Amino acid sequence: MNDNFTKFELHWLDYSSFVLYLAIVSAIGFWMGRRQKESSEGYFLSGRTLPWYVVGASFIAANISSEHFIGMIGAAFIFGISIAMYEWGNINSFTVLIWLFIPFLLATKIFTIPEFLERRFNNTLRQIFAFLTLTCNITAFLAAVLYGGGVALSVLFGWPLWVAILCIGVVSGSWAIYGGLRSIAWTDLFTVVIMIIGGAMVAILGLYTLSGSEHSIISGWRIMIERNRGENGVWAQAIAQNAQKIVAMDTYDRLSVIQPASHKVVPWPSLIFGFIASGIWYSALNQFMIQRVLGAKNAYHARMGIVFAGYMKILMPVLFVVPGLILFAMRPEVMLRPWDQITAEADRGYIRMLQLVVPIGLRGLFLAALFGAIQSTVSSVLNSTATVATLDIYKRMFNKEAKDKTLVRVGVWTSVTALILSMAIAFFIAKLGKGLFVYIQTLYAFFAPPFSAVFILGILFRRINAKGATVAVISGLGFGLLMKAYIAFWPGLFGDKVLHLVEPFGNQSLIHWVFCAVVCTVVSLLTERPSAEQISDILTINWRRLNIFGDLGDKWYKSVILWWGLFAVCIITLVIIFSGHIL
Repeated sequence: MNDNFTKFELHWLDYSSFVLYLAIVSAIGFWMGRRQKESSEGYFLSGRTLPWYVVGASFIAANISSEHFIGMIGAAFIFGISIAMYEWGNINSFTVLIWLFIPFLLATKIFTIPEFLERRFNNTLRQIFAFLTLTCNITAFLAAVLYGGGVALSVLFGWPLWVAILCIGVVSGSWAIYGGLRSIAWTDLFTVVIMIIGGAMVAILGLYTLSGSEHSIISGWRIMIERNRGENGVWAQAIAQNAQKIVAMDTYDRLSVIQPASHKVVPWPSLIFGFIASGIWYSALNQFMIQRVLGAKNAYHARMGIVFAGYMKILMPVLFVVPGLILFAMRPEVMLRPWDQITAEADRGYIRMLQLVVPIGLRGLFLAALFGAIQSTVSSVLNSTATVATLDIYKRMFNKEAKDKTLVRVGVWTSVTALILSMAIAFFIAKLGKGLFVYIQTLYAFFAPPFSAVFILGILFRRINAKGATVAVISGLGFGLLMKAYIAFWPGLFGDKVLHLVEPFGNQSLIHWVFCAVVCTVVSLLTERPSAEQISDILTINWRRLNIFGDLGDKWYKSVILWWGLFAVCIITLVIIFSGHIL
């Protein structure tokens, strides 16, 4: 096999397909966004007019980014099939979102999650969450996505990393700045189709290439599975050499989605409880994701949108995990290098797959899929950043009487500023040496647990008050920093067993969440009860009045219950099949 990675030739057909993609996206974005700048609700929430298929497609397109094409493929190359649980494990948070949070959040008629936190608790918590949302958006989402895209262009075309990041940022951020959520959501519908087609073809071509002279996808699958078992040869050596770093054991099973509690990225406790600590934050409290739900026509379209997103999550491992397994089967010798070199090479996994298996003439389609993933996430995060900065900070703190045109203008300039800052930060991610996927998940484990804890407790229990929530968030952020400091500077303080338990970021987020939940509960019980306005049926869940079983579809084949149930059965079946020793 020719491993000449210094060349990446493109045919005129590649350029044509990529330019055609940009032209279609631009036309959709311009047409859908041309009238949305007349009001703040239109710009930030698309006037609450999105149908279910746009809600679901945009939800997935916002989620899929270079974290997946670059980070997740790289993580699958290193860790194996267990990375699939970052997709299939969403059944927990999606189920809670469909059956609990959607009817609750839509009933509040809020624009942003910080707005809800002020009404339920106090202005202090709203401002803390708003500022941390902006920080997380810029560092954990925008910068990471721009870095991943920059790596792709840098490797493919030999551009300096900063030039690649600049180009990706300017081009991908344009529709968020121009047309708001409506432009983003409808361009996402087209973009997600391209991403699925392009990503699936990489996996198919990879299996075909792996089969060699047999020219069979089935043979390629068999070879991929056999080599990822690592029972002999350089594949066994690669697994044995890295087992201590990955699971703190002498070996690890690359073909099981269920991993030991000491696993670096997918410890089994996080599969069961992780959605409480970070999944709910990502799906329900994360403004750039929940904004699509808040922009839906009604509760039915919001719920069916998330169900639709769930079915696409079933397919995601085919796009982002299988290529990583194929790459390990092709190039296991990479795993014999020092760890920092392994992670750097893993982040180039998708590009290596393009160079190894995709013929000239088809590469433009795959570049369009990668660019579409980057563009949709950058646009979504920029729009949510503008929403929070404008409505939760500017209007709330500086200009309470601001008119809609002023708010939209502030949102535009906020997007521009956030884009510039994130491009600057993106350049330094490569210097961390941990890989894009680990970088992002580590930040999630820090930001998510405090707010997930106070939100869940706040809506379920009326005794939780503002003092408890505020103390929990502030002390929780400090506790999170202490855990990071312990791992970085004092790893031997409590012995290896404690370190191996705390080091995985999935376990960190769970420990962090428990700490915040305990603090929030204890402080609330020791202080005064919240006021009646803070625990009304709009701000806390009243199970007798909550419309859980309303808006579920007027015909059986439109039933949310039916399609959600089938989604759940599919996920459970897949987890059983891929839980070890069945393949």
